[in-house]
Order: sequence, then structure tokens, then C-alpha cells
Amino acid sequence: MKEWIEHRRGDGERVGWLRSEGEGFVPVDLLGRDLTGPVDWLTGEEILEAAGIGYLANRYELRLEDGRWLQVRLTEVSTQRIVVKKDDFGAIDVPQVVYTLPFPIPESLRPA
Repeated sequence: MKEWIEHRRGDGERVGWLRSEGEGFVPVDLLGRDLTGPVDWLTGEEILEAAGIGYLANRYELRLEDGRWLQVRLTEVSTQRIVVKKDDFGAIDVPQVVYTLPFPIPESLRPA
């Protein structure tokens, strides 16, 4: 993240970063995924704002050590870690199963 430049939308919410690459910039989302290859600065900002942060509310799948896939939801995203919990579909009477993953998003976590 040495050369990642934070980008915030008009209301102050961080939507990602622009990473310097060659003569351009690569837009990077909050999960650490490259959204495109190198583009100019303005295009990078537009891509980040178009991507928004709505994808953080989506369901994801986590590959467990035994190879099974588990439906999960993101509960915390930072440059230090990504925390997910087993998708309990809003039930309040079940134990929470939580997993802490490295940032950027590992291959074991994918959109459902």
C-alpha cells in the first residue's frame, strides 16, 4: 500500500484507492481488488465512485480448510484484515461463527 492514494466520495466515505502504476493509476476497491488496469487519474476516480461500496453488503463464500464453501457476510473490512461471519440469515438465536482473513481479499473468499 506504499503508493496507494485514498479516494473518498463527496460525502467523505472512502471508496478505495488509486495505486500508481507506470504512467497511470489502478483503481483498487476496499477489498484490495484491482478494478481495472492502469487508467488516468480522473477515470480511476470515476471507476471507484461507480463501484461504490454496495458490494460490501453482498453475500460471499469462504472456502474452508476441508474444501467446502460456506456462505458468509462481511462484518469488517480494513487494510489490516477482513472479518466475515457465517451467514445466519438474520437469526438472533444462533451462535456466530467468525473468520478473520488477511487483506487484500484472499482467493478463499469470493462473491456468492
